[in-house]
Amino acid sequence: MSAGAALSRRLPPFAGLAALAALPLVGLGNYHLHLAITILIWGFVYTAWSIMGRFGMVSLGHGAFLGVGAYVTAMLWNAFGLAPWIGIPIALALAVLMAFVIGYPCFRFRIVGHYFALVTLALGEVVRLTIVALRDHTGGSLGMTVEGVAGGTSLLALQFGDRGAFFYLALAVWLGGLWVWRLVDRSMLRYALEAASEDEDAAASIGVDVTRAKLAITMLSAAMTALGGALYAQYQLYINPETVSGIGISLQIVFAVIAGGLYVQAGPTVGAVITLLLAETLRVAVGHDVHGLDGTIYGLLLVLFIIYMPQGVSGFALALWRGLRDGGARRTDAGAAAR
Repeated sequence: MSAGAALSRRLPPFAGLAALAALPLVGLGNYHLHLAITILIWGFVYTAWSIMGRFGMVSLGHGAFLGVGAYVTAMLWNAFGLAPWIGIPIALALAVLMAFVIGYPCFRFRIVGHYFALVTLALGEVVRLTIVALRDHTGGSLGMTVEGVAGGTSLLALQFGDRGAFFYLALAVWLGGLWVWRLVDRSMLRYALEAASEDEDAAASIGVDVTRAKLAITMLSAAMTALGGALYAQYQLYINPETVSGIGISLQIVFAVIAGGLYVQAGPTVGAVITLLLAETLRVAVGHDVHGLDGTIYGLLLVLFIIYMPQGVSGFALALWRGLRDGGARRTDAGAAAR
């Protein structure tokens, strides 16, 4: 590849990143900046799920890891004054331990496919019910408020009165998620997991430690999801079981990634843009007229995405662009040959 071609491929992502970084500087209103922060946080969470979901490991329980990240960090801050800089590593360690406890027996005894999805689904519900049961500490189904700091801004507490500051924090975490996705995509772990997803016996026969590979990617995904939950709690300063744990949020993660594109690096973020903006638009447009209509339309549109764009919006767009590029190249070659 020539230097000019390489530059032309790298320029659009850098230009897009520069434009994204400039959003707080161009007078974007608080509401729109809030949407941008929310998209970045959920884009990171969706990316964390796609890291393992792309290898056929469909988890319907990532709400468990999200809830652990959010609630453990918030509870340690509220009860003991432990800053998120300490609380987040503890929450991540608990999420990784949970992923190991649930993942090892599943992978050791080859519980895969629908059975693995059901096990993870149960995990998410167990965590949600635990949060509700510990109402004296978590607020139960009413949720809990993360205690704010005097003045509204504290780097120690990861609380910022200026949304722009939190935007850059969310941007850095989101970029870190994309970097991890790329590292996995270029690692030997990817090939081991792809082989295992096709045939575990064949993969094991060529030296792949299937259990170890699956555990590694599951624990990585769990840690990243817990980090996203902690970041969400510190931003919203209010959490409840329905927004950060349980079946509903786990299904939201799966649907958004599928809608955006499971096998494309930016696909989960595209899914965050589509689903969050769609949900917000429907909520504003019809949410107050007919109760539940916005959720119904949202669900129907997601079903249509899954049926008619199984590769996701970004996957469909990428395939279309490649088709146009290859078609143009073939026409150019044909013209040169004719001359």
